[in-house]
Amino acid sequence: MSDYRNFLGGLAVAVGILSYIPYFKNIFAGKTKPHAFSWLVWSVQTSIAFAVQIVEKSGAGSWVTGTTAVICTAVFLLALLKGQRQFNTFDWGALIVAGIGLFLWKITHNPLTALSLVIITDAVGFLPTFRKGYHFPFEETAITFACAALKFTIAIFALESFTLASWLYPAALVLMNGTFTVMLLIRRRTMAQQ
Repeated sequence: MSDYRNFLGGLAVAVGILSYIPYFKNIFAGKTKPHAFSWLVWSVQTSIAFAVQIVEKSGAGSWVTGTTAVICTAVFLLALLKGQRQFNTFDWGALIVAGIGLFLWKITHNPLTALSLVIITDAVGFLPTFRKGYHFPFEETAITFACAALKFTIAIFALESFTLASWLYPAALVLMNGTFTVMLLIRRRTMAQQ
């Protein structure tokens, strides 16, 4: 059974790495303009979730979370140089709320409570990108977010310890990334018809 989980964990990491190739390519081509605030929140949040998964002994199912934390940090740094650099009140509000969530996580000593705060903070951190993607759906790389939903789906099946604290975060990411992908595709179609 361990070989099966290791295979799925490796597959999830491979899907994750491959899914960011078009994203990085589009950033450098000026087609994708990542929102720095979202990527900052995701960098911190995936690092925290990875730490929780390690504590929960999630095994191969946590590999993709650790890999994603590193990639999110790289995208955040690129976003500072090549991404969305105009931040409105909504964006600052989302960043502040995410920061409050991070503070609450720090004072929480229960892994499940901490993980719930991470998920809420992650979702709030997604709001600037969701808003930007709604208005400018061609400035995001839909395939990267679709693959993010796929890689975390695979990661759930690779978990060695299947507890609420181990599968809740990847399940939330499947939902958030899947919803964002569908919204981008609908908005692109709507704008093309106009």
